[in-house]
Amino acid sequence: MLRTLHHSAEREPRLRSGLTEQLTTARTTTQQAESGHASTRLHPVVRAVGDGIRGALIGFAEIVPGVSGGTIALLVGVYDSLIDGAGHLARGVALTIGDGIRGRGLSRAAVHFRSVRWNVVLPIGVGMLLAIVAGAAVLAPLLEQYPTGTRAVSAGLIAASLIVPARMVGGRWTKREILIGLLAAGVAVALTSLPRGGEAEPTLLIVAFAAALAVCALILPGVSGSYLLLIVGMYAPTLAAVNDRNFAYLGAFIVGAIVGLGLFVSGLQWLLKNRRRVTLVIMTGLMLGSLRALWPWQTESGEVLAPEGDLGPVLLLIATGAAVVLGILATEAALMKRRMLSPEIIPAP
Repeated sequence: MLRTLHHSAEREPRLRSGLTEQLTTARTTTQQAESGHASTRLHPVVRAVGDGIRGALIGFAEIVPGVSGGTIALLVGVYDSLIDGAGHLARGVALTIGDGIRGRGLSRAAVHFRSVRWNVVLPIGVGMLLAIVAGAAVLAPLLEQYPTGTRAVSAGLIAASLIVPARMVGGRWTKREILIGLLAAGVAVALTSLPRGGEAEPTLLIVAFAAALAVCALILPGVSGSYLLLIVGMYAPTLAAVNDRNFAYLGAFIVGAIVGLGLFVSGLQWLLKNRRRVTLVIMTGLMLGSLRALWPWQTESGEVLAPEGDLGPVLLLIATGAAVVLGILATEAALMKRRMLSPEIIPAP
């Protein structure tokens, strides 16, 4: 009996101590949760602003011939979200038109519209639109007055961006993957070496066809939509339409872009889901080959020239472009650690 009482007396302080520790832990956990909730209360706003800035970077990229908007989307970590959203949006628009004509209602289209991550896609789209309008007025004169410097900065951007898809591939590349990447780079070099077309007043049908082609390039990293427009002689007319607010031209361009998205995105989505590794290898090769279009010293027709006396300043501009990309990657990594950005926004390692 005395032994039992003795054990009970020893157990009581331990029970009290354990209960006190549990209460303290619970109180601390509650405080941390409240603190975490307070610190992330502005998270949606910060994220929307960040996505708007990403969209602006993509929009600016689409203005510069040789720079791929898809590359920038990969760089800033929104490529998968954009591809998925574009696919659902294009199919939703197609079903709205098709089912509307047949009198079937909009239920099937609504499913696709609800599947779009509007909280991500909408800020990116607004940022892209504003950047394209501003870029048409600002970047176009820079490209005309300082073509060598503009291409040098762009070359630095793209060269440093190569680490993004290469890192997303993951692991060591096999010999077969290296060969596939080099073949993709060769295709990009051949594409960017095509002679540029003459500028003429296109019909609206041609405008729509060119938009479908350009938007496919927007989706595919390493291929520049604006450079393709330059090849077919549609770059200057498209910039002029944006600056002059030519709504008939822009309307035909938008229709063509939607058709191009509907035809191209589904196939690319399947590749990214079922053949993701080799698709990323091809994207890396295309980005590498696209550097041919950004060689700083070129003639007006796109022929490559040897480096000139401004080699030092040009190398400095290339380094500046590369530093911008590395800075963006470092900033996003820091923001993710502070939980100011969601992990899915950052490119997968």
